[in-house]
Amino acid sequence: MKKNLTIAAVLFTAITMMEGCGSAESKEAKAPVAEPETEVVHPVRGSLSSSIQLPGELVAFQQVDLYAKISSFVRKLYADVGTEVKAGQLLATMEAPELNSQLSGAESRLKAQEAIYLSSKATYERLLETSKTPGTISPNDLDIALARQKSDLAQLEAAKASHREIGNNRDYLEIRAPFSGVISARNVSAGAYVGPAGKGSDAPIFTLQEFKKLRLVVSVPEAYLPYFNNKTEVKFTVKSVAKDTFTAKVSRASGALDTRLRSQRTEMDVENQPKLLPGMIAEVSMPLAGDTATLLVPTKAVLRSTTGTFVVKIENGKTVWVPVKAGRSAGDKTEIFGNVSTDDTIVKTATEEVRDGGEVKKVKLTE
Repeated sequence: MKKNLTIAAVLFTAITMMEGCGSAESKEAKAPVAEPETEVVHPVRGSLSSSIQLPGELVAFQQVDLYAKISSFVRKLYADVGTEVKAGQLLATMEAPELNSQLSGAESRLKAQEAIYLSSKATYERLLETSKTPGTISPNDLDIALARQKSDLAQLEAAKASHREIGNNRDYLEIRAPFSGVISARNVSAGAYVGPAGKGSDAPIFTLQEFKKLRLVVSVPEAYLPYFNNKTEVKFTVKSVAKDTFTAKVSRASGALDTRLRSQRTEMDVENQPKLLPGMIAEVSMPLAGDTATLLVPTKAVLRSTTGTFVVKIENGKTVWVPVKAGRSAGDKTEIFGNVSTDDTIVKTATEEVRDGGEVKKVKLTE
């Protein structure tokens, strides 16, 4: 009898557990299933405030290599590397003894031609005076005398020009600074042969640079040109004084793209400071002016897939992949260009799991 009671107890317990499970399953089946909400937004019109980091180079505002125009020997140098010079200051003198001989010969030819001209002029004037008496001088002789005078005058002018040319060449024996600046290189010493041809002409005598003002040269890529204007003010740093930030304003742009880099050369004038030197590499932060008519959406709303760039639009309860072109991004906003308006409803977080043409039963509009 005790055995029968034990079996009955086990059966009761099993039946109770089965009823409990069935009740739980029934409750779970009766619990309503919550529909997932899809977060959506409306594109807005606005502008992005962003900037790009570009490498730049500081160069001298003016720079010139000074060469000797005529073959000569360096007599004396009046400047060296680091010398500050003024415009017109004498930097070097050269000597070319053959020029003195050429000048002496030119002076002799000039004087001889001047004497010939004076003689032909006097002859013509006498014949002209005599011809006033009828029958004394034939018109032909008078014309010949006048032609000779004009020919001698032309020869005299040629002699003067030759004399001036040699004199001007002597002036090239002195090298003067074309503008105020600093001598940054000196490549010859006294006694060196210099000239327009030959070994002595390989390197300039001096390199002169203007340091009071510098040019910050930056190559702006083609993609950023629409956001760029000539009033842009930039900030830049250099490695040697990384703790300091300098400012400069755009002064000029080339107006054409470099055929190799597809970028536009842009220059900013920088008032020089003792910390800045030509040749330094700068890290330039250039702000980009945005267009207020641009459509902006959350960055996560832009779907970049292997087939292109899209935003997912909700139309009639279904998802539609709309191809767009993405512009700049700043913070959590991205510019888009395409068949999209501010009245459209866009999925806030677009992924490839959101299929084109899929049904959307419940949406939640967020900002």
